[in-house]
Amino acid sequence: MATSTILRPWHDLPPEVADVLRPELPGVSREIIDAVRVEVPPYARRLDGPFGRGLIAGVEEALRQFLDGIKAEGRMPRARVYVDLGRGEMRAGRSLDTLLSAYRVGARVAWRRFAAVGEAAELAPATLYQLAESVFAYIDELSAKSAEGYALEQSAAAGERSARRQRLVRLLVRDPPADPIDVEEIAREADWRLPQTLAVLAIPEDERARIVPRLPADAIVETVAEFVVAVVPDPAGAGRRAQLDRAVGPRHHAALGPAVSWQDAALSLARARAVLALVAEGAVPARGVVAADDHAAALLLRADRRLTHELVRSRLAPLAPLSPAVRARLTATLAAWIAAQGRLQIVAEQLHVHPQTVRYRLGQLRELFGATLDDPQGRFELELALRADGAL
Repeated sequence: MATSTILRPWHDLPPEVADVLRPELPGVSREIIDAVRVEVPPYARRLDGPFGRGLIAGVEEALRQFLDGIKAEGRMPRARVYVDLGRGEMRAGRSLDTLLSAYRVGARVAWRRFAAVGEAAELAPATLYQLAESVFAYIDELSAKSAEGYALEQSAAAGERSARRQRLVRLLVRDPPADPIDVEEIAREADWRLPQTLAVLAIPEDERARIVPRLPADAIVETVAEFVVAVVPDPAGAGRRAQLDRAVGPRHHAALGPAVSWQDAALSLARARAVLALVAEGAVPARGVVAADDHAAALLLRADRRLTHELVRSRLAPLAPLSPAVRARLTATLAAWIAAQGRLQIVAEQLHVHPQTVRYRLGQLRELFGATLDDPQGRFELELALRADGAL
């Protein structure tokens, strides 16, 4: 009982206070409505529509419940009304502060009128003090209930928006493409502006919990097939790549497709998925944001697996008869030599051997490959074969 008294001071008001104040309710209600319309601009509108009827009914109900509470041992009846008011403010797109401001205006007007009536009825000063405390405590309760309703509606709206954004991701990356009109309509419903360019970040499912919560706020996410797909707008924008790098981190990985128009999002996803396949094969390091644009040659070679296999087998055939150890040494030397464009010192430093050792191995390679090493086309095909084989 003591707790109830502290929380609801009108519990201990004499019941006759309600009898004194009740005849004043119609006039107080009109005064509150007039004051709210003047002092709270979003509510300054005509009262002959649904909004006006709701405002009038809400004020009258609040006053009536306050007086009923005096005779009901301080209970807070029908709190759902105020929860629904909070929900309505959220649905109307107004800030919760608007409703709370109206409550404060109403409390001030009600107290001024109640004080005058109480003095005229010769209520004891202690009773008037308690009445003042009760009015403002009551408004605090209304505010708390409305805040609860506002938060509930926000949560529901966020869930609905999230579902629409997930559907938007699926439409954007669909192959064959979805109807652009459908995409634009869902984007509007999802409150997501279709960007000039976007890129798809493909995230392994086991990395979801670590990466997704850290993505930029304007990225939209959905699971597509076995991947978590994040559509990232304006991927070339200032600071965007740094945002993605921070989200993924150096000890995790995700694949970033190329920047494309939103109509080509499926292409960006396809490239990102291909990069993840390269990571799974060990052809690309599983570290941080792995961008498709940085691995174009590897993606090209992966596009036709049979042709790539034939290229590796035919161009590196001279190494096949060698023992595994010798083949590994000469393959590494050939790859370093091609990458360094024939500069022996760089090759030696990369392989951690003496330049003379490099010359000796190059002599062996020339015996095996002959004029191919001096032919630009031949070197290019060797480079492709070495890249496809993972040596470069």
